[in-house]
Amino acid sequence: MPTDQDVLAVVNADAGSAAQPQVEAAVAAMRAAGPPSAQVELVATTSLEHLAETLRGLAGRRLVIIGGDGSIRAGVQSLHDVGALRAAGPIGIVPLGTANDLARTLGLPQDPADAAHLAMSGTPHGMAVLVAEDGVVAVNSVHVGVGAVAARKADRIKPVLQRVRLGVLAYPVGALAAGLTHRSWRLRVRVDGVDQQRPGERLLMVAIGLGGTVGGGVPLVPGADPRDAMADIVVSGAVAPLARLVYAAQLTRGAHVRRPDVRTARGLMIEVEAAPGTSFPTNLDGEVRGPYTARCWEFRPEAWSAIAPQEAEDVAGAAA
Repeated sequence: MPTDQDVLAVVNADAGSAAQPQVEAAVAAMRAAGPPSAQVELVATTSLEHLAETLRGLAGRRLVIIGGDGSIRAGVQSLHDVGALRAAGPIGIVPLGTANDLARTLGLPQDPADAAHLAMSGTPHGMAVLVAEDGVVAVNSVHVGVGAVAARKADRIKPVLQRVRLGVLAYPVGALAAGLTHRSWRLRVRVDGVDQQRPGERLLMVAIGLGGTVGGGVPLVPGADPRDAMADIVVSGAVAPLARLVYAAQLTRGAHVRRPDVRTARGLMIEVEAAPGTSFPTNLDGEVRGPYTARCWEFRPEAWSAIAPQEAEDVAGAAA
């Protein structure tokens, strides 16, 4: 049943004029889906500070985030920072990014009008977050090592690919380039206090998944779901030149997790520490950060609520 709440819809102003027809279609669909008395306010935020200020005025309205994983993360972070993430109630999502990986995991429509209609009438789902020691949150994935380098390279080539409507290929191309040019990192990885690598082993990457895909559908952490009770972790030791190439090819279809030099785990506390004198970059929901010498993430289930199709909940329950 459609909500009878008023709606606050937020979109990143950097989305630009190219996305304006999609934004207008989404807002029109929200207005059509709700009762005549419901008001839909659209705010194009120009900075994280502007976003935080806007969300302070939520005042019982339904929040709908129009954007990709980065926009969702920014909204969740702003609410988390002031302790209002649960109080915000179910959050609607209209995918408008390049990758939209969290939306894929939740089974959201890629058409903005269809997604906007669902945001008004779908089912609330409890969602986990990863929280680092400094309070920075992730809503879809964090990866360390070559995945972060891949994201940096993808950012450089994405504008070119977007001009020919192939922006979704930026991450796979970036991952291939990163795999060819960056060899390995000396890291200690612990999940709930248990080491995940052999003594002296060098690692290609560490991935922590809430959602299962990155970069527009690449199944980096197959089967991960933010509605689960634990995070899924993939640790890759595929560092030899041929191993890196084969790993990259297998990654595109999720077969990399069956390699003997790849280990998987599930847990609530994930710690990554670099060897003395070294550091590592991270990719946080598509944003490259670091370098860091150590980082720790805590999995927090049911930290917020997102609106998704009812059948997504049924499928998740059957899989469990």
